[in-house]
Amino acid sequence: MTSIFQLTLFALILFSFVLVVGVPVVFALPNGWTENKRIVLSGLGLWILLVFVVGILNSFVV
Repeated sequence: MTSIFQLTLFALILFSFVLVVGVPVVFALPNGWTENKRIVLSGLGLWILLVFVVGILNSFVV
């Protein structure tokens, strides 16, 4: 269970870095938001899901 938690936490950290870099790049591009709105919002949804999964898995790790 600990290894699953660690992998999920690593995925959350890695995906957070991707969003920290990617979202400002999308906003800086001309027509970036209108063309990539779906990708940014799905990335946000995946990030929120990872936060909840890490929180749930954290309750199982002692």
